Amino acid sequence: MSDDKCDIEVDIAADRGEPIGLIEPLTIGESSRQRTQLIDLTVELAQRSAGFRKSLPDGVIKALADLVRAMNCYYSNLIEGRDTHPIDIERALKNDYSADPEKRDLQLEAKAHIAVQEWIDEGGMDGRAFTAEGIREIHRRFCELMPKELLVLKIESTGEEVPVIPGEYRTRDVEVGRHIPVSPGAVPRFMARFEEVYTKLGRTDTILAAATAHVRGELLTQETCP
Repeated sequence: MSDDKCDIEVDIAADRGEPIGLIEPLTIGESSRQRTQLIDLTVELAQRSAGFRKSLPDGVIKALADLVRAMNCYYSNLIEGRDTHPIDIERALKNDYSADPEKRDLQLEAKAHIAVQEWIDEGGMDGRAFTAEGIREIHRRFCELMPKELLVLKIESTGEEVPVIPGEYRTRDVEVGRHIPVSPGAVPRFMARFEEVYTKLGRTDTILAAATAHVRGELLTQETCP
């Protein structure tokens, strides 16, 4: 192995020392004027949600859960630029795939998305939802169900294609649309901060922080690959 190759590998995996404050704010601060009102709304929403769930027969709960997972899959993938029609998602859940390879890959991606969400809903995370290890497991499970054709990240500025490694932090710089994430060596630091904050919250603060954690988690999940 040449010295040049070693230098390139060191540069790719380097931590450029980005300040951890780039990930903040992770929660709604104690001094926020809206904090009390938001906590009240959070508690009310949780109470109403629990009451609504108890009022439904088990069969209806399961049907609604399946419907919501499919709906979330559609909109989440749409945000990522994956336009898989709800009818095609429904077909994929019945193992009815398109003859078009690209459309079939998107159907398999949607099916993987729903399968992992169902695993989470059934308690698969077991209190690990806000941990770095838990997020890496979600990423691993999702990628292992994906077609290999989609486990490639294209660097738009260079045209380079690099593999996505299930459940692993990336070891090089990447581009996610117009977003340039932190350097690969900084990812463990940012993930440690994510875990430090979200695993120490009380029940009410955890509910209040869920939306923020979801957004942060998606950004950090993107940063685990390749």
